[in-house]
Parts: sequence; C-alpha cells; structure tokens
Amino acid sequence: MLLLTPTLLLLVLGLVWFVVRYQRGQLRQQQELAQMQETAQQQALAAALVAQEDERQRIAAELHDGVGTILALAKLHLYAPGRPASPEASDLIDQAVAEVRRISRNLQPATLQQLGLAQALRALTQAVPTENGPEVRLEQEGALNRLIPPHELMVYRIAQELLTNGLMHAEARHIVLRVTTVPGLLTLTYSDDGQGFNVSALEELPPPGPHGQPVGMGLINLRSRVAVLGGQLHYHSEPGMGTRVEAVLPVTLLPAGSATSTFSLNS
Repeated sequence: MLLLTPTLLLLVLGLVWFVVRYQRGQLRQQQELAQMQETAQQQALAAALVAQEDERQRIAAELHDGVGTILALAKLHLYAPGRPASPEASDLIDQAVAEVRRISRNLQPATLQQLGLAQALRALTQAVPTENGPEVRLEQEGALNRLIPPHELMVYRIAQELLTNGLMHAEARHIVLRVTTVPGLLTLTYSDDGQGFNVSALEELPPPGPHGQPVGMGLINLRSRVAVLGGQLHYHSEPGMGTRVEAVLPVTLLPAGSATSTFSLNS
C-alpha cells in the first residue's frame, strides 16, 4: 500500500496534466482558426473594396472622356455656321457638362491625390449646396498630415459615406464632420441634429463581408471600410435626437519626401 499510493498519485497527476495540456491545445487551435478566418475575411473585404475603387475609376474616366467629349461636340454643332442660336439648349448642355464633372470628381477625387486629405474633406463639405440643404461644417483638431495613399482614400470614402447617409436620411439642419488626429490614430466624427434612429436596429444588420451584400448599401458599406482598416465604429442616436457616429481608425503617415503618384487601395 505504501508503494501503491505514490504510484496512484503520480498517475492522477499525470492524467490531470494531460487533460489540461489537451484543453490548452484545443483552445490554441480554436484561437488560431478564428484568427485565420478573421484574416481571410479582411482580405476578402479589401479585395471587394479594391474592385469597387477600380470600377469607380473606370466609370470616372468614361464619363470624362466619353460623355464629356460628346457634350462638347454637341455644343459645337449647336453653334455651327448657318444654325440659329439656341441659348436654352446651350444652357442645358453646360449644366450636363458641369454635372458630369461633378460626378467624375466624386468617383475619382483628384483633390485627394494632389492636395491631401484635409483639402479633400474641405472640398467635400463645401460641395453641399447651402440654399436647399443643411449647413455642413468641417472641424479639425490636430495636424492632418499626408497619409499613405490607401489610408487617405479609405478615410475619404468613410467621410463621404457618412455625409451621404446624413444628407439622404437625417433631415438635419446642421451637420458637423470633425477630424481628430493623434500619432497613428485618426478619429472621424459625424454629428447632426436630424431625426435620429433606433440604434438597436443596427444589430439586425449582417456583419461586414464581401458576399451577399449589395455594394454601396450605406451602413453596411461603412462598416466594411472601417473593418478593413482595423478600426472601430460607434453609433449614438435616438429618434428625434439627432445622430453621432464615431469612426476610430488606425492610420499610417506617408514618409517625408515620398511620391504619391500611385493612389489606390492596391498601394
């Protein structure tokens, strides 16, 4: 019995050690699998957004080079020698040209590439017509230096999505887009005094992903872009009390002296 008791104790301790080690191994495998699935989802999201940006650039080029050229030729024919002048038709063509240019700029923001995110956001807010729409104001806290091109483009698209959603659905009189920066982190805050909504309804939306979701669907598209940057998105709203949306985004500054000729999510 004196010899058997230590042997049984060692067997029990060995069994406990094996079970604990096995459970730890299972937990580690589950964590690795979850991380692999999350990585794959992020890669799929990024690929879907790259395809979306490529399509935007293609449409912008076709609008500028195709439709814009046709309208310019139409105006030349309108004022051809021997033809009676038509000021009304000329005005309509000029309006169509201006609209094509506006759509092309929104699809492919040249200001973002040439002047950076701060100027592009200012141009985005100033483009909202004040006579029929809400007052839109841009606020900035901290120096907004140039970011690497993919991050500048993604932050701009997030701001564009927030502003578009607000203009379409908020019925607000005032909209504020605020940019706050600290090293390595950019916080984009949208707020309005509109009709608000029930935040609990957002829980019914599917998680961000590239499959089974219509491209460009407001909040889903917004969540996808924030997820690709590894950021966080917070909603604060109540019916009749306005809306506040905060996107906290990890960003990378562009190294000093770097060229910014390549400007896409593929960078």
